[in-house]
Amino acid sequence: MKFLLSLCLFLSVFFAQLTHANLLNIMPETVDAQAWSIIDVQSGQIIAEHNSHVQRAPASLTKMMVAYIALKEIEAGKLKKEEIITATPIVSTVMWDESQMYLKAGEQISVDQLLAGLIIMSANDAALTLAEKISGSVPQFIVRMNQEAQALGMKDTHFSNPAGITMVDHYSTAADLGLLAQAIVTQAPDYLHYSKMPSFSYNQRFHRATNLALKTDPTADGLKTGYTKAAGYNLALTAERPTFDSVDKRRLIVVVLGTPNAVKRAEVAQKLMSLAYTYTRDEEVIPKQRLIAELPVIKSTLKMFKVETQQPTIVTTSLYAQSTPIDLNTFDLLTQRIHLPDLNQQITSVEPLQSTNTHINIELNQQHLTAPLTQAMNLATVSIYQNNQLLRSLQIENDVQIEEANLFQRIINWFSNLFSLFSTHDSSKTAKLYPLNQG
Repeated sequence: MKFLLSLCLFLSVFFAQLTHANLLNIMPETVDAQAWSIIDVQSGQIIAEHNSHVQRAPASLTKMMVAYIALKEIEAGKLKKEEIITATPIVSTVMWDESQMYLKAGEQISVDQLLAGLIIMSANDAALTLAEKISGSVPQFIVRMNQEAQALGMKDTHFSNPAGITMVDHYSTAADLGLLAQAIVTQAPDYLHYSKMPSFSYNQRFHRATNLALKTDPTADGLKTGYTKAAGYNLALTAERPTFDSVDKRRLIVVVLGTPNAVKRAEVAQKLMSLAYTYTRDEEVIPKQRLIAELPVIKSTLKMFKVETQQPTIVTTSLYAQSTPIDLNTFDLLTQRIHLPDLNQQITSVEPLQSTNTHINIELNQQHLTAPLTQAMNLATVSIYQNNQLLRSLQIENDVQIEEANLFQRIINWFSNLFSLFSTHDSSKTAKLYPLNQG
């Protein structure tokens, strides 16, 4: 009888540990923002951060969550961009000095227009109208906002309104808003269609995008600006630029909170963004479908279980060799380089490294597998280092489904194992590791 073996290998790679050391050591006093974070989307690594877990007023960066939920509803087929919504009396609760589309109760407007007004105009009436449409009421939508925040791991965030109005129990952090931004660009990329638009008009009201970085950086896709007196000037910015490395395109996210004005928030975000692009890079350290290890299988006709990658593993490495911390004021946006005095006090540019010293360590969490098995198993830990600094530690989890051999097959295996006793070495009973170290 033919033995049926279902071996479904789904490699799920997730962060088990990230070092808290910044890849780029930037002097906080040279960054004109109260809190900030730089995130690499491909690896998920934090390139640099300061006060990123300090709770602050997010202002209109709150609306990123509103748009994220709305776009998820569209993706799920529960909402359509072309759908026409009738504004309810809730729009009259928006105060005269708040950003708005000036919607009137009974006015009809499409979801597409509401999303544009929400993201580009930062319209509070658009936020309230979408909230009511999606959840039936604003209080119920706020519950949804906090549920989504918890699902994304935004542990230091609590939303109390959809618009970003300053309230004691309405807060977030640069790190949490970075998580939300990552979710947007990976799960709801249609958001960028709106956030990179330079302007938007509705009912003969023209609004120019307040994200000044859009004017000076053609690779920028926006995200969201925000301002209140309590928050200061906030900005979540993302850009995608081509590379000449193993990763074709690279997307970074910068979140800056509490800058002094609109010009400064764009300048600081752009400098942090470009600094990270110049002095870090993404490397594919483990390619797709790479054999990591083989584990012996007991009580099955399958002798060895192959642990293979299903997706490439990307790691972000530093290209900055100087030992001194980085003064952001020494980075020039025009040349995209840090400029420092040499031994002769001549100003020279600091060139990024052309190669990095990375290596990989693999530890098996299982030495063998015993059939029958139908479960997800944590089989290995992969740790990636640069110059002996841990950059990223990954758990390799596989969905293992192995049938147990029948009685006849076990007898055959018993005879096979008996004969193997006379051999000098039976390599099939030993777990095998395959080297992945980089040069």
